[in-house]
Amino acid sequence: MDLDLQSCARLLQTITSNVVIKQGKQLHLLFLKRGVLPSSITLANRLLQMYARCGDLFDARKLFDEMPRRNCFTWNSMIEGYVKSGNKEEALHLFYSMPNKNSFTWNMIISGFVKASKLNVARKLFDEMPMKNGVAWNSMIHGYAENGHSVEALRLFKDLKSGCYGPCHVDIYVLATVFGACTDLLALQLGKTIHACIVVGGVKFDPVLGSSIVNMYGKCGDLDSASLVLRSLPYPDDFSLSSLISAYSNNGRVADAKRIFCIKNDPCVALWNSLISGYIVNDMAMEALILFGEMRRNGTKEDASTIAIILSACDCLGFLEYGTQVHAHTCKFGVTRDLVVASVLVDTYAKCGRPDSACELFPELNTYDTILLNSMINVYCTCGRIEDAIQVFQSIPSKSLISWNSMISGLSKNGYPTEALACFGELNTKGFHMDRFSLASVISTCATISSLELGKQLYARAIVIGLESDKVVSTALVDFYCKCGLIDDGRKLFDEMIQSDEASWNSMLMGYATNGYGIEALHLFNDMIKVGVMPTDITFTAVLSACNHCGLVEEGLKWFNAMKHKYSIDPGIEHYSCMIDLFARVGQLEEAIDFLIYMPFEADASMWSTILRGCLANGDTILGKKVAEKITMIDPKNPDAYVQLSSIFATSGDWGRSAQVRKLMIAKRMQKVPGTSWIDR
Repeated sequence: MDLDLQSCARLLQTITSNVVIKQGKQLHLLFLKRGVLPSSITLANRLLQMYARCGDLFDARKLFDEMPRRNCFTWNSMIEGYVKSGNKEEALHLFYSMPNKNSFTWNMIISGFVKASKLNVARKLFDEMPMKNGVAWNSMIHGYAENGHSVEALRLFKDLKSGCYGPCHVDIYVLATVFGACTDLLALQLGKTIHACIVVGGVKFDPVLGSSIVNMYGKCGDLDSASLVLRSLPYPDDFSLSSLISAYSNNGRVADAKRIFCIKNDPCVALWNSLISGYIVNDMAMEALILFGEMRRNGTKEDASTIAIILSACDCLGFLEYGTQVHAHTCKFGVTRDLVVASVLVDTYAKCGRPDSACELFPELNTYDTILLNSMINVYCTCGRIEDAIQVFQSIPSKSLISWNSMISGLSKNGYPTEALACFGELNTKGFHMDRFSLASVISTCATISSLELGKQLYARAIVIGLESDKVVSTALVDFYCKCGLIDDGRKLFDEMIQSDEASWNSMLMGYATNGYGIEALHLFNDMIKVGVMPTDITFTAVLSACNHCGLVEEGLKWFNAMKHKYSIDPGIEHYSCMIDLFARVGQLEEAIDFLIYMPFEADASMWSTILRGCLANGDTILGKKVAEKITMIDPKNPDAYVQLSSIFATSGDWGRSAQVRKLMIAKRMQKVPGTSWIDR
């Protein structure tokens, strides 16, 4: 029976996967038996192409090496197989071995290396290409733009337009890519020049080119030109409309954004997302939630981006209950599998004061990236779950500098300064370029253990890399010097700061207050008010501590009341503690007890102990006995209350009851906790 070679060749072309490659191999066996392969290069090429398409490169190469005759199709099929399989080295070796390369060969090898992000190799091949065509130009320009090398993309486009490489037609896809590169660089004038050239050249706009020009003008802030281009398009597509809505929103022109949105009678979900996001950008989160309700009533089904945007609105408003409802909705529709939604959910719970809920959510997630894992390190550290934070940190395959910074900061804040310094030491060996947050975190760690020598070395490092004037680093250094007791050095550094914010002022204020420089702290606070820096709750903690050290009751009461009535800051338990300690120190014990009883927090044993110390200092044994008994009721295992109660009895001459308390401590196996410093640990 005669073999129909044409039918066999057509059959081979239909075999494109491993599922049916067995049929192709049977045909190959038949060809070998009939001895037709040496005489039919077309049939051998089709067989080679089949093996390459199915990913069977071993058999493809074996056939390639056995072929007595080869043409361009033979070489191209083999090279293409290597390119698509990821074996770029073998593809390049075969390419340079190919005797007569055609334009398809050059285009294929260049685009293959561009898609693999091997731009240096691709550019070398492009430069070697004898006759460059539109496909090669497009591949290189698009490759540079897609990989963040917008300047190189524009430079190559300039070479293309100059004609120094010979005439070449510029298609609309190259132009769209070039406008995208202008957008990335915010190169408005260059974009306008290219736009003018294509208008003069009579280039017809298609939706892709038109939307890329609208996007370029919008992102560069030329909203009038963007609107003009949009109106010139016969049928504006959703991308163009979405770009202009976002541009108007980002420039605070929400009404214009709404006007563009209303152009479409039945807007798609992308347009709804753009407008809702625009409201949030302009601090109109409540309006964003109302618009989301309108979208659902309109019958438009939300996507993962919508959910992420709405969760960010809940985050802005602190609407945790609404955010929880959205979370339930995402679970119902399986959107929690989306990486962006998962990240925003974790962030929402963390920022709304429910980090424990974020911790519960994390094990349920199916997908992670470095950004999400970095967030979880911060969340776990906030909850004090340092071992979980370390486990997440170690699980990150490609740790970013933010990963290291988060871990160092978390260890330091949770009382692991030695481990934080060890982590910083390991970071130094990884070749990262340290930023201000790395330095600030480790300087703060040195402050917690009063490691003056290491702190000074880090200050020198900051000078070497040019960060000594950075606000974040300088604030950490001020805090470091103050915690090491070097108040004058801290103040000198504070005065040299080019720009100070509330964090810098707070660091210096706390430094004065904790080192007993109450008057200096109050003078600095007055300077802070004069220059217009708004105080925070931390500021008032420092101010009340300063009043406490100086015994300034009236001054302390004045600023305590000003917190809420003048600065709209609700006093926290630390502010009440300062006031109770202030009253107790100056002997106003009744006022101290009133403050403690009527404060909106539950008093713990330490706050009652403050009053007890005041009783001892002022010789009020009667009240001291009552307070000591109260402490033993709140915390029966607290030895300090028993020790001070014994001292009260001894001071009043009641030695028998003093000894009785001591015996009770022995019976309960309670011992006074000796004082220690970090050196002893």
